Amino acid sequence: MTRSAIERLGRRVLRRPPALSVSESRGVRTLHVGGEAIQSAMRLDDPHALVLDYTRCMMAFLLFHPEPREILMIGLGGGSLAKFVHRNLGGARTRVVELDARIVAVARSLFHLPPDDARLSVETGDGAEALAPECADVLMVDGFDDESLPGALVSQAFFDAAWGALADAGVLAMNLMSDDPQLDRVLRRMEAAFGGAVVCMPALSDPNVIAFALKDAPKTISWQTLRVRAERLQARHGLPFARYVGQLRRMNAGSAAELTLVPEPLP
Repeated sequence: MTRSAIERLGRRVLRRPPALSVSESRGVRTLHVGGEAIQSAMRLDDPHALVLDYTRCMMAFLLFHPEPREILMIGLGGGSLAKFVHRNLGGARTRVVELDARIVAVARSLFHLPPDDARLSVETGDGAEALAPECADVLMVDGFDDESLPGALVSQAFFDAAWGALADAGVLAMNLMSDDPQLDRVLRRMEAAFGGAVVCMPALSDPNVIAFALKDAPKTISWQTLRVRAERLQARHGLPFARYVGQLRRMNAGSAAELTLVPEPLP
């Protein structure tokens, strides 16, 4: 082993895991990992509701894949998305991979994460190593350490593996920060892996951008199709899907009739 390799190994061994803290205010319990940023929030009187705006916006993947059967989540936090999907998408099996065993324990003990069953499996491991060929219809990635994304989750190798992990017509939904200086670079890597089929949506109120990368996507989808889906999903899940369609119009190429999913190659 070279000297530089030994030094890198030593840094990994000596690096302390990020501090975890839980706080409560005005009937909301919050989880913090490695800093003051809120990683997860839960209403004490409604533990299965999605409190944070960006988590609600991540559910907009249903506009592109309304009936997923297999969902893989990378990053657990307090388990808000896992709980919501488990309760509201009865036809889906969800596997969650979380790097930090302490976070799993906190989600179980303080955030009402249900025990594993036939439709929910939560495990400790490296999400970047959890991808297997065509193992999911939907891949949800929300793996922040305080306000930073681990390099392993934004590498070209990760996005290439994410494309392979999705079944036909699968969707990658990823939480990003709008002020991240690497945002454009991350999106370009995603586009390289998915043949350009990436659309983005600003969260309604949080400083987040949700990126959706689509495998084997058609070149376009009509706004009318999205509006019809939004009405059905809104009635079923109580989330403002009609507003999500409007947010998609703000950030992506298209026309009055349709949203562009696969851009034309440059001449």
